[in-house]
Amino acid sequence: MEREELKQLIKEVVLAYMTKEETHIPIGVSNRHLHLCEADFRILFPNEELKVMKMLKQPGEFAAEQTVTVVGSKGQIERVRILGPFRGETQLEISKTDARTIGVNAPIRMSGKLAGTPGVKLLTDTGEVILKQGVIVAKRHIHVPTTVAKNLQLTDGEEVAVRLQTEERSLIFQGCAIRINDNFALEMHIDTDEANAADVKEYTVATIVKN
Repeated sequence: MEREELKQLIKEVVLAYMTKEETHIPIGVSNRHLHLCEADFRILFPNEELKVMKMLKQPGEFAAEQTVTVVGSKGQIERVRILGPFRGETQLEISKTDARTIGVNAPIRMSGKLAGTPGVKLLTDTGEVILKQGVIVAKRHIHVPTTVAKNLQLTDGEEVAVRLQTEERSLIFQGCAIRINDNFALEMHIDTDEANAADVKEYTVATIVKN
């Protein structure tokens, strides 16, 4: 049997025995970060290219070397990391703690749902952008590959309850959105406030709670 055939067979066997309640989902803790459209990047970083610092778990996504300062009505946050590649619209994702610190009433939204969201000022040494909208607190969600979603009987956009089992602060998070795509790697995304509430460690995993 060829190596690739063997890998596919192993994958199929693993999928066949997966269940919602027993599948361990890796957790990605998202610190504050910025997705930029190319036009805003050119204003903030004239004559530069978006430089990869490290690749992220989701295929094609990366943390860039460049950072910006975010300015709200009550304060500012320096060195907010840019994530690539470019997006169609600039979007800043922060925690509720961050939002209160800089005086921005950021709503909890899924990525890309920016209508009616507040804006901020973005600063670098070489440019300035005033966002009219685009600041959100990202809704907790799970990236699920299509094959895994089919096996677990999950549908895109549904919401599930998820258990984070930790030594002293185990929690069940309700309202965790399912996002399905052929190119996704299985991973739950939460922000730093949520991770701290459950005392998440590098080895902590999530499991979907049976309805």
